[in-house]
Amino acid sequence: MSDTVEIRHRDTTARLALAGAEPVSWRVGGTEYLWSGDPAHWNRHAPWLFPVVGASAGGAVTVAGRAYPMAQHGFARDSRFTVVAQAEESVTLRLTDTAETRTHYPFAFRLDITATVRDGALSFACEVHNPGSEPLPYGLGFHPAFPWPFAGGERAAGGGYAVRFERPERPAVPEVGPGGLLVRSERALPLEGDTLPLDPEMFTEALVFLNARSRTMRFTAPSGAAIALDAEDFPHLAVWTRPTAPFLSLECWTGHADWAGFSGELAERDSQRLLTPGSSARHGVTLRFTQD
Repeated sequence: MSDTVEIRHRDTTARLALAGAEPVSWRVGGTEYLWSGDPAHWNRHAPWLFPVVGASAGGAVTVAGRAYPMAQHGFARDSRFTVVAQAEESVTLRLTDTAETRTHYPFAFRLDITATVRDGALSFACEVHNPGSEPLPYGLGFHPAFPWPFAGGERAAGGGYAVRFERPERPAVPEVGPGGLLVRSERALPLEGDTLPLDPEMFTEALVFLNARSRTMRFTAPSGAAIALDAEDFPHLAVWTRPTAPFLSLECWTGHADWAGFSGELAERDSQRLLTPGSSARHGVTLRFTQD
């Protein structure tokens, strides 16, 4: 059995790993626009985050008074999905609960991710379903990374690369404390209205835009080329890299890391969604490459 599936539309192709339903390649006109996954810098490409986003206080979540170990960003990115539908241009991958997932997250669930390619674009329709008899608390996120630089210019302060938001955002973000937990103090950013000029040295931690006004972020090159991320029902956005790593990640999240000092139940976690029994929730995200 192959460990990846490929979909294509004209000169746009994508390849997804069954491990994590993670896109590992997205090519437009023969050029690769996803990060390579070089382990010297970051060994992932574009992971899905579920059933939590970010770090959990104490490395665990609490359900009905009992602590369950929970890795940062959850377990979906390290779980094997199954193919439930496939065509030339699209594929649907599914993850459901198992005895193993219940040792971390004691709920019945189904997560379907449908990937579709179109001219210059790779889109995802995500459905979280609660087949159980009790409310389902969950968080979902997408964490794709792209080569920096991807269209000329330099990966340096003043190198011409920027992130441009759909609307002006607050020029301050929460600081990230020990263990990846958010803290209530903020750090200022050189954000000029809707434009964040990129400097590798600003990325001591992720830049987390809670309840962002924008639904689209564009990673722009000095040539005018851009990689855009369009988010549907993902209220939080993030931008991340490491100072010496040649990639940039644009992220969209329904939830976020715990605040430092949080000690409540998973269902009480700030920004966690809650699905009633038998119901579903849908989220969408699209990556687009544009020349100008």
